[in-house]
Parts: sequence; C-alpha cells; structure tokens
Amino acid sequence: MEHFNRRNGTLFAQSYACSRLAEDFGTPLFVYSREALESAWQSFADALEKHPHLICYAVKANSNLAVLDVLARLGSGFDIVSGGELKRVLAAGGEPEKIVFSGVGKSRAELTEALEVGIRCFNIESEAELDRLAEIAEAMGVVAPISIRVNPDVDAQTHPYISTGLKENKFGISMEDAPAVYKKADGLDAIDVQGMDCHIGSQLTSINPYKDALQRLISLVDALAKEGIELSHLDVGGGQGICYEDETPLDIAEWAKCVIDAIGERKLEIIVEPGRYIAGPAGVLLTRVEYIKRNGDKNFAVVDAAMNDLIRPALYSAWQSIEPVEPGNAPEQEYDVVGPICESSDFLGKNRTLAIEQGDVLAVMSAGAYSFVMSSNYNTRARAAEVMVSGDDAYIVREREDVESLFASESLLP
Repeated sequence: MEHFNRRNGTLFAQSYACSRLAEDFGTPLFVYSREALESAWQSFADALEKHPHLICYAVKANSNLAVLDVLARLGSGFDIVSGGELKRVLAAGGEPEKIVFSGVGKSRAELTEALEVGIRCFNIESEAELDRLAEIAEAMGVVAPISIRVNPDVDAQTHPYISTGLKENKFGISMEDAPAVYKKADGLDAIDVQGMDCHIGSQLTSINPYKDALQRLISLVDALAKEGIELSHLDVGGGQGICYEDETPLDIAEWAKCVIDAIGERKLEIIVEPGRYIAGPAGVLLTRVEYIKRNGDKNFAVVDAAMNDLIRPALYSAWQSIEPVEPGNAPEQEYDVVGPICESSDFLGKNRTLAIEQGDVLAVMSAGAYSFVMSSNYNTRARAAEVMVSGDDAYIVREREDVESLFASESLLP
C-alpha cells in the first residue's frame, strides 16, 4: 500500500501521520487516500486505453460522497444496486448516462426513477424483472436500455459468500435460459437490447476464472448474432482481488489483455465494474487499544472499534493486516484484537503478533472497501467518522455520529 507508508517507523496516509489523524479526529476512524483511489482507477483506464470502454465503479464497495466525487472527476461511471445509490451518485456529480443498474430485486420505484434520469443501462437479472421494466417503460413512453446478466456457472475460487457466478447463486440468468430471454427482450418495443453482463465473484486473484467465463460469454454473443441480436457492449463485472494477507493482487494489464483478446474483432465496448480493487487499499481503520487483557494463556487487545464498524472478519472470517501506528517498546506477544460488543464473533483479528500497550493506536489495513458501508449501530454504537487525505490536507467527509441521533426517530408510547 504505497499511499500508506512508514517514515521512521510511523504510519503515514500520504504525507499525514496516522497518529495525528487519530488525535485530530478521534477513533475509530476510517481514513482514505485520494491519491490511492485515483491511482487504482487510472490503472483500469490505462489498461483499456486502446479499446472502447467504460469504467463503472461499484458503489457498494464504498459509497461515501467524497469517494464518488473523486472518481466522478476522473470521468468514472458507476455501478449501482439500489435507488439510494443512484441518489448518492447524482449528489456526488456522477453522470446518469454513465450509470449501470445491477441487482436482483429492483423495485418499481427504483426502475421508474432510473428511467426518469436516463441511466446508461439496466443489468437485467430475471425474466420477471424484464417484464416489469418493459411495463414501466411503455407506460412512461420511453425505451429502456438493457443488458442481461448471464450466469456462466463458473467457479470463481473465492469465499462462498462472495461467489456469484454459480448455478446455486441468486444472481443472473443461466446460460441455458439466456437465449430465450434475449429473444423475448428483442421483441419488446419498450426495450433496447444493448449488451451482456456477467459478474462471477469478488476478491479474485487468478485470471483463469475470467478466461473461463469470457469463453462462455463470447460463444453466447456469437450465437445471438446468428439470430440477428447484435450486442454493442460486454459488461465483465468486477471482482478484481487485492492483497489482504499474502495474496498477489490481480494484474490489471494482464486482466485487460485477457478481455480484449477474448473479444477479438467483435464490435463490443468493454464495461467493467471494479469496487474493491479501487477502494480497498485506499483506506485504513484506525482504532485505539482500550485495555490489554489476559485470560490464562490468552492475550486480548480490546480496542474501540468493533464488528459494527468492520464486520468482514466476523462475517467471512476475513483476514486483514493489523499494525501499530507508532513503533512501541512493549514486548511482542500474540493477541486477539477484539471489540467491546457482546458477541464472541466481535473480533478484528486473531492470533496477531504485536508489540503494543494500552492507549496505542492500531491500523487495520486495506479497509477502504466493504467496511464502513457494512457498518451498523448494533449495541447502540455510533458509527465512525470518515476522513479523506488529499495532498497535504485531511478533510472530514463524514462526521462521527452522536448517540442521540440514533434514536431521534423513535417514539415512546403515549
């Protein structure tokens, strides 16, 4: 994580010491690097430069308005999965004609609003959704641009909870059923069939699942062309993996070459939906050690962040590096880094060798994606603040919640 580096042992976010950020803004605190966001997004732009393309950042990874604003200024498109995310993107300056709408459960209200603002494309996940969208578009007197999300039944070789391209997953339409759905869509006056969409899973660090999926998708593209259904884009989804522990991040240039080679001479624009790859390494979670606790042979570092701030370890048994922000003099010992929530699953990391003491600040690395967006108020805990480091300055991009706001909309019985 080059944008988070050490100088004389101290962890910096760009040119800002993380220890100073913790003092200035308190903990728990999510810290994002603008330069890291821009650099990761640019890696896709550079790799796809010679082929028509649209990079649609997956808003679900990190939906903070400042993050979306940084990417919108680069010319990014956006992949959304809800009406709420649509509103966020528009509020951050995103262009409707660069928005693709994914997700299996789009409501009538969400479809209507997306049609009203004129988004780029709907990624259709079922025949029932196609029927609903056609009905709404016809009533509005507009034509809805679509691609169909095809489930290629490819093993992404990732965690079962973030694998999305197998038959047993809820996403998309099977390869076997897709041709009939395409023919139906092509015959609807209120539908404009534009592309094919696929997303096989998240945190992929091997190119092979992409190659397997692309081979199947291209064969379907060609079969549709023979039936007179010519597509103009191929949305290859996201899922590009990053380093949490010892993984080798996916090489984006190699990935892009794989996609471009598979398309060959076909007139297909490439749409890609990266989320984790852009936002993950661009963030850290700072948390302070409240107590050092020993139960027999077991050592615990009880910190002020918890599973409500970062649920990935509890939900996926996910591993993320945890490092002291400042070098310490305490002896190294093995700790479970745990939060104050009343659940045994409330941990950020287990069996970590750390030289720490009470009051130290720790950094949970690669915490820019699927972190704050998945946070909650469990145990009536106010959610953390978010800060963006840009150049030599740090800006609050989300204020820390206060507890009173958490029950302000609730009422006592008369």
